[in-house]
Amino acid sequence: MGKSKQTGNHKSDKKKNIAKLWKTKRRTKDLDQIHHDMKPEVAAKLLHQEVDYDVTGSAQHYCLHCARYFVDLRSLKEHVKTKVHKRRLKQLREEPYTQAEAERAAGMGSYIAAKKVEVQTQPFEEETEEMK
Repeated sequence: MGKSKQTGNHKSDKKKNIAKLWKTKRRTKDLDQIHHDMKPEVAAKLLHQEVDYDVTGSAQHYCLHCARYFVDLRSLKEHVKTKVHKRRLKQLREEPYTQAEAERAAGMGSYIAAKKVEVQTQPFEEETEEMK
């Protein structure tokens, strides 16, 4: 008969979708979701969240462009200086892809080149001695 080709499969439920687990483990928000978050009314809610002890830094230090929470204001300011943040700002300069643009690309209208959007780093509110 011969040896079975399927060996070491006792924990198959954990090994089955290992590639999918690794691909989705560090998934962040897509660029169009971040563009939605950058609208003034949504951005105000995200930057001034209530204290949530389940989130890093109690949800008080949030990078709007990278969709990440930080432990304190100092680490957030250090993040703004990094290549990762600057690369994300560069990606966000391009206007998000819309359904109208998809229809134009499919031949249902004239092509219009994507516009550039002005993206600036979010302002920081300095912590005072009273808040600490």
